[in-house]
Amino acid sequence: MKRQITGLHAADRSAADHIPDGVFLVRVQRVRFQRQAQKPYYTITLAILEPDRFSGQVISSRLYCSPKALWKLNWFLRDFDYDTELLGRDEVDEIQLVGLKGVVKISRIVFNGASLLRLDGFASAGRWQELSPANLDNLQVA
Repeated sequence: MKRQITGLHAADRSAADHIPDGVFLVRVQRVRFQRQAQKPYYTITLAILEPDRFSGQVISSRLYCSPKALWKLNWFLRDFDYDTELLGRDEVDEIQLVGLKGVVKISRIVFNGASLLRLDGFASAGRWQELSPANLDNLQVA
């Protein structure tokens, strides 16, 4: 089967490659569990809400579920206001995650020759004004 995809020949990089490292207010768009032999993980797709110039862009990364990485998944769930009752029972409901909002700090790393998006930190959506790039620029000390 053939499909016509307008603009395919001119697209050499995804829009996410043009998003710089930094702090963003995001909404969880999709979550999918991936079972890998020793390192199971969730693929998290996030829609950027703020800053405005990146609004509507989508980024994707992984949150690992191995025993060594559970602290980061827990941090994400707490700061994105995931249901504390479910978290207390060690349950992750992918449907409950969709639509949650929070702040994420991202950076890029190169691993085995591939550029990957890394989730470096999280905060609740209520802290966006305090953590937004515009406010951080105003707080720089001379």
